[in-house]
Amino acid sequence: MAEVFFWCAALALVHTYFLYPLSLFALEGAAQVFQNMRKVRSGEAVRTGARAGPLPSVSLVVAAYNEASCIESKLQNSLALDYPADRFEVVIGSDGSTDGTDGLVQKCTDPRVRLSPAPRAGKTTVLNRCIPSAHGDIVLLSDANTMIDADAVRKIVRHFEDPEVGAVCGKLRLFNPTKQDYEESAYWNYESLIKLYEGKRGAVVGANGGLYAIRRSLFTQLPPSTIVDDFVIPLRILESGYKVVYEAGAVAHEETTEDYGKEFGRRARIAAGNFQSLRLVPGLLLPTAGFPAFAFWSHKLLRWCAPALMAAALLANLFLLDSLFYRVTLGAQLGFYALAYLGRSGIFKSGAAKKATSIAYYFVTMNMAIAVGFWRFLRNSQRAAWDRTARVPTSTTST
Repeated sequence: MAEVFFWCAALALVHTYFLYPLSLFALEGAAQVFQNMRKVRSGEAVRTGARAGPLPSVSLVVAAYNEASCIESKLQNSLALDYPADRFEVVIGSDGSTDGTDGLVQKCTDPRVRLSPAPRAGKTTVLNRCIPSAHGDIVLLSDANTMIDADAVRKIVRHFEDPEVGAVCGKLRLFNPTKQDYEESAYWNYESLIKLYEGKRGAVVGANGGLYAIRRSLFTQLPPSTIVDDFVIPLRILESGYKVVYEAGAVAHEETTEDYGKEFGRRARIAAGNFQSLRLVPGLLLPTAGFPAFAFWSHKLLRWCAPALMAAALLANLFLLDSLFYRVTLGAQLGFYALAYLGRSGIFKSGAAKKATSIAYYFVTMNMAIAVGFWRFLRNSQRAAWDRTARVPTSTTST
């Protein structure tokens, strides 16, 4: 029985972190071969260039709570985006800000900017209010502290020429002004690569609130208690049969925080929201959903189970020490956790040892946050309203 538990846990972990990404690469390779063979046989020409026609109207919606330190930079960045002015608007949904955010938005005289203030009720309530009232056919969602590259909107919007596309996720680049080797970057790049290949299958499982777009007509009101709106909104669109794709060329930039306590709390909050989301997208749990269900289970559900799987693999391994193989696997597990402890202690200041210990520490703390989030979900103790993470003011330059 211990051996069964060990291998079930180990294979589930290997699948979600390694085999699933490899399956995405293999599927894309097979799809490319099939597509090339079909073109050769039919003489089909490769389509080049974008379809002619007017660009759709776009509304950039930003939910803001006490963002006085960066809201002016956000407005400058948004108004500098390369998109026709007569087909673009910026909607700032203030969630009961008390630090002067509303006044700074009202100071902006550009007619494309509109303020939508209301008493504090949480980000989901802001989106429920602002998205239906937006004027654009396409709603672009972003955070106040996220700066968007000038060409990102055009690159995102072109995907909506395909009527089957319901949402498009951009690429968020995280940066840390004082740590070039910030450990989240390696994991973030890994996640971005998975999104890229999921997008080729039309099934990106969730977006990042920093930059993604949806067809306004596909938005449905969310329960006010929804914690991770940027996860649930695209999943609902995917569940309804539309494609959710990824545009790696549409880039936004966001600064990470140095406060690891707040960062752990953010991850735990997201984890609680992830478990909450299961009842909001039940269709993706069923095999009848096809590839989206496979992606959801492989990329998300098994990841959320990782803390329990790691514990099961370790505990089961303790009952199998009469075998040399299992003594080696136990040593490997303990060695990994030792690396994480060294990463926490910060004993290595640079080099490969620093990178290895930092990544191990990040992985372990990330899964600890998932466990905390699950506990909050069970107790229903995670509130929906968010508290902004303090950061230095962001540059106004659109790169």
